[in-house]
Amino acid sequence: MPFEVSLVIELALLGLVTGFLAGLLGIGGGMIMVPFVSAILTGRGVLTPLAIKMAIATSMATIVFTSISSVRAHHRRGAVRWDIVKGLAPGIVLGAAIASLGVFAVLKGSSLALLFAAFVGFSATQMFLDRKPAPTQALPGTTGLVGAGTLIGFLSGLVGAGGGFVSVPFMVWCNVAIHNAVATSAALGFPIALANVLGYVVSGYSLPDLPAFSLGYVWLPALVVIASCSVITAPFGAAAAHRLPVKKLKRVFALILYLLALYMGYRGLTA
Repeated sequence: MPFEVSLVIELALLGLVTGFLAGLLGIGGGMIMVPFVSAILTGRGVLTPLAIKMAIATSMATIVFTSISSVRAHHRRGAVRWDIVKGLAPGIVLGAAIASLGVFAVLKGSSLALLFAAFVGFSATQMFLDRKPAPTQALPGTTGLVGAGTLIGFLSGLVGAGGGFVSVPFMVWCNVAIHNAVATSAALGFPIALANVLGYVVSGYSLPDLPAFSLGYVWLPALVVIASCSVITAPFGAAAAHRLPVKKLKRVFALILYLLALYMGYRGLTA
């Protein structure tokens, strides 16, 4: 696969858009990145099942870098509940290991595409309805937090997302204030991403058909360009969030996510 200028431009545009939307709407970039990165890879000769896996892994790898700047901003405001991070992190690492080292490598790319489509459809519905669970109970003990973290890490590892659409509702349900839940979810993005990426690298390291500039399932050109560009535009998106009708924009974006879910579902059925 030649590393041409047009490829850099495509990845840069994707990174700029992803970063802006992440800052504006508070979403992870995986739901946007995975469909487009998989399309870019297949357009350059990578078979669809492998392209889908690489897109998921590369999307997760970008979160390693974007989560750092995000959590620093939240930490400066004192919004991160580090006690919850410490409670969920062991389970997250366990769930990520199960997903990225085991299930991810065994499942077909078509199955992962269908799972991704279902996850994006669920996330779009949450965004469109803008419903938040009613606080009904306190945070569970150590065992409960490890179990919840395992589920969050596992699901994130299979779909290449940071876990916010699972962790934030869980924390709000457990009487954590919404601003603390969002900030804590941002902090959880780093261990989720790091643990999963290590698994993607190990499980895909010896595959024979990987394109050039790959490290396991992670496609390095997309990682470098998208992560660099998304960091540039994320602050502009965050600033725009204070001036634009975000609730209405979320509903419009939810409709776009439905289209992306349909696209990935189609790829999964035809792969």
